[in-house]
Amino acid sequence: MTLDRFAANGQGRDMSDPARALPGIGDPAPAFDLPASGGTSVSSSKLAGRPYLLYFYPKADTPGCTTQACGIQEALPQLGKLDLTVIGVSPDPVPALDRFAGKFGLTFPLASDAGHVLADAYGVWVEKSMYGRTYFGMERSSFLVDSEGRIRAVWRKVKPADHASLVAEAAAGL
Repeated sequence: MTLDRFAANGQGRDMSDPARALPGIGDPAPAFDLPASGGTSVSSSKLAGRPYLLYFYPKADTPGCTTQACGIQEALPQLGKLDLTVIGVSPDPVPALDRFAGKFGLTFPLASDAGHVLADAYGVWVEKSMYGRTYFGMERSSFLVDSEGRIRAVWRKVKPADHASLVAEAAAGL
């Protein structure tokens, strides 16, 4: 995957350039090409001319991520009417994504960003803290991209149960 203006150091944001702007509403969406569930791949070039949602989640088959994915799956008929492609992105390897998709009947692609390159580009590979321990991980965030390849909505630290309804409402306005 190539991301010219974004660093991919595998350790979160490129702190050598603290002024580096993260993509926001109205900005071009970073390009990507990732392996995905079901033996497929997903790329921004294949999605050119179509709106899509990239949603980043920490780990497949965990309670919050399952709630979020199942909510999106339930909303797919409505999102499909809006011609919106949904792609879930996590650092999990493809076999784990395949198991997750199969276990819960997820029909949208789950992409593996094992090197955190796309997550870094979107600024969602961040330092976290739990039980006094700090580490880097995926921030649960979503980006709605329009048919021109521009970001139209951003949700950071989204609540899994609220995610699908927020996306459906914003997508209806594209």
